[in-house]
Amino acid sequence: MASTAHFSEEEMAELQEAFSKVDVSGNGFIHTNDLTDVLKAASLPLPGYKARELIQNLTTTRDGRISFDEFISIFQNLKSDDVAKSFRKQINKKEGICAIGGTSEQSSAGTQHSYSEEEKYAFVNWINKALEKDPDCKHVVPMNPETDDLFQAVGDGIVLCKMINFSVPDTIDERTINKKKLTPFTIQENLNLALNSASAIGCHVVNIGAEDLKEGKPYLVLGLLWQVIKIGLFADIEISRNEALIALLREGESLEDLMKLSPEELLLRWANYHLENAGCNKVSNFSSDIKDSRAYYHLLNQVAPKGDEEGIPAITIDMSGLREKDDVQRAECMLQQAERLGCRQFVTATDVVRGNPKLNLAFIANLFNKYPALHKPENQDINWSAIEGETREERTFRNWMNSLGVNPRVNHLYSDLSDALVIFQLYEKIKVPVDWNRVNKPPYPKLGGNMKKLENCNYAVELGKNQAKFSLVGIAGQDLNEGNRTLTLALIWQLMRRYTLNILEDIGGGEKVNDEIIVSWVNETLTAAGKDSTISSFKDSKISTSMPVLDLIDAIQPGSIKYDLLKTEDLNDEEKLNNAKYAISMARKIGARVYALPEDLVEVKPKMVMTVFACLMGKGMKKV
Repeated sequence: MASTAHFSEEEMAELQEAFSKVDVSGNGFIHTNDLTDVLKAASLPLPGYKARELIQNLTTTRDGRISFDEFISIFQNLKSDDVAKSFRKQINKKEGICAIGGTSEQSSAGTQHSYSEEEKYAFVNWINKALEKDPDCKHVVPMNPETDDLFQAVGDGIVLCKMINFSVPDTIDERTINKKKLTPFTIQENLNLALNSASAIGCHVVNIGAEDLKEGKPYLVLGLLWQVIKIGLFADIEISRNEALIALLREGESLEDLMKLSPEELLLRWANYHLENAGCNKVSNFSSDIKDSRAYYHLLNQVAPKGDEEGIPAITIDMSGLREKDDVQRAECMLQQAERLGCRQFVTATDVVRGNPKLNLAFIANLFNKYPALHKPENQDINWSAIEGETREERTFRNWMNSLGVNPRVNHLYSDLSDALVIFQLYEKIKVPVDWNRVNKPPYPKLGGNMKKLENCNYAVELGKNQAKFSLVGIAGQDLNEGNRTLTLALIWQLMRRYTLNILEDIGGGEKVNDEIIVSWVNETLTAAGKDSTISSFKDSKISTSMPVLDLIDAIQPGSIKYDLLKTEDLNDEEKLNNAKYAISMARKIGARVYALPEDLVEVKPKMVMTVFACLMGKGMKKV
């Protein structure tokens, strides 16, 4: 891997964010053309031949792609060069970019963080629309996108909690949000609830704290909001949740191939499916290829309702704006047509012409969600039974991984782990050293590429057995490579369990922790607080009522549980779920980063139950 000695942890996070903005497909690479465009846009005083020479010298791949490691190398080179100062200066001069000076916990030296006015404008409009009818947000919504209203509005945590529920409904129990007569303490609780819930849905919040949100630090607020919004936009861009996506299957391609595509890749294929039907040129990205708005015009025309479905009136797209000679004016005419579909969100005409990849991706995702214009294919030889939805356990593991900031992001648990790169990152999170010199990195060759991935998987199993001392009987690298569900989950669970126990051990000064110790601590804490609840194990049927969890939360933070909101005896299934939703949100509210779901408590799933009590133990031990 590239040396990162010249960059602080915070700078690395910023570079990762910058890379992700360009890497719209999320596959871990950018194209050399994209790098050249960035250099030109930043007015970097490098002649064309020099830029080409730089890329040629630093890029090891021969297909025009640059990995994150190579991206870091380029920045290290620029940073050590006299041209670096000019580069940063020009970046900050770019129209629409604001620079904020300041310090953070990670860096005692003065640092400068940039944020995008375009993103702020887009996110404010999206939030205003999402929460316009929410009575709990009337004190801040609507916000003025031209001002810094947004950065003040997130300070009490209510808007963040509401947006998390907008993206992933029912994540936060509304009863746990503090809404009236807010104090510094109740605001802190709301922000804890928002951050821990964001983590539970797969947001990377490691470097974001409640104080950052109270202070309204723009780059952190926008970064968190983008993650929350993107998760919501991508929620249904998944074959198991939208079988009509199978219409995008290409000749000679298997259903499994299609299911491996990320949401970004599916959106690109969806756009090209409609462009091809319109007899237009395809696009390879949502940045440089859409700057003239022509692809957007034809896409809107293809997906607009034709009035052939019962109850849905036709909407005719006026294509005359294509004749506009000015790019910005043409983009504005196009957006006026998008508005007729109720889809003028995220981008302005200038964002289209500049090819802002993040905002254009959001624009396309929103358009897809409202007007996919796809029909589930019939009379095709498709194995419909192969389309399995993600289980709760799989979703929990995937969100846990993503919350830790693994790269690339995990969209499909098994296919995205088939080269073990994410597993190696998880090993490092649990303090198991990885020899990266033994790891094969993408892009993998067409011939023998899977063998490279298999070598990685073999090494991952070897690390698990020899270094982590996991129980991996009967598990081979081939099982990870082929996505064997049962055996892959066995490894992932042990990784998550070790991660959770490591946190407890760090708090406890390195003392080893096991299930029995956690159960004993839970019972001792409950007894000391005068609670009647106890548990015999993580399989105890009493856990299905959530009362042991709720009593433990109240023992850790006395008076936090409002028992009048709960049913405590003779519970039916609905009442059990109601208690569990409240319990999970309350655990997050007092500061426990819980990934389990309410159903895990109701059904007494021992693995997930263990993580809930372990996280609460960690919170309780911090208070001692």
